[in-house]
Amino acid sequence: MLITITNKILTATINTVGAELVKLEKNHINYIWEVDENYWNKTSPILFPIVGRLKEDSYTLNGKAYTLPRHGFARNYEFKYDVKAEHQVIFELESNAETKYNFPFDFKLFLAYTLIDSELIIEYFVRNLSEETLPFSIGAHPAFAIEGDLSDYSLQFNKPDVLITHHLENENFNFETSVVESHSGKLDLKYDLFKSDALVFKSLESDEVILQHLDVPVLKVIYEYFPYLGIWTKPNAPFLCIEPWCGVADNTIHDGNILEKEGINLLPPNEDFLRAIRIEILK
Repeated sequence: MLITITNKILTATINTVGAELVKLEKNHINYIWEVDENYWNKTSPILFPIVGRLKEDSYTLNGKAYTLPRHGFARNYEFKYDVKAEHQVIFELESNAETKYNFPFDFKLFLAYTLIDSELIIEYFVRNLSEETLPFSIGAHPAFAIEGDLSDYSLQFNKPDVLITHHLENENFNFETSVVESHSGKLDLKYDLFKSDALVFKSLESDEVILQHLDVPVLKVIYEYFPYLGIWTKPNAPFLCIEPWCGVADNTIHDGNILEKEGINLLPPNEDFLRAIRIEILK
């Protein structure tokens, strides 16, 4: 089912499957890409309870092995929802027997979408209902529409970071890095940047990035308190994903212990975790 929220400036449409944002419109222009399965079959999946790929798609907990697919399972489940106002909707996913087979914890995952002026605020809320620590990752994966060639676009970060990307080998980190050329925080985009996989930045000072078309700002993604950022597209695809993450894929020598996984969040029993991103339409 599709749920729509609106204010005087923006309209957002979210699928109850995966609580996935499928449209973000201003003046009848959709800033989220529209699915073409020749490239990809998602628009903005929620990454939970892992981000990226586990080594051999498995992990261990207390000596027992479990499997999880890349980016976890939340994106495949039907969420309950509650429309709080014309401009806000809150989605909820609760653990069940099926989720506990691969991820043996009791939890609630909430996604709140709120429109305020020219911004869409997306809040990611995890509640640990277990009697033990909950290890998890969570991340955003919105795909923004690209018109024409990607080389007409750039990303402007709000700090003059040195953009060090961490290389992936079969979707796990292999400890190799390289510097992506940028100038005063501006990254000129081209498809060749993604010929191996996503760009993954693990140590940015920036917590905002503006997508620009021919140097004209199109939209801004604000991602305070997300320690990792992925940037991704596919060859000649008409989208660019800007992905704030709390968590990353495994490295190639990880022993599988999820409690010692890089970037894992360890949430104590009966406690809550909250992060938010903001997407501001500038054009």
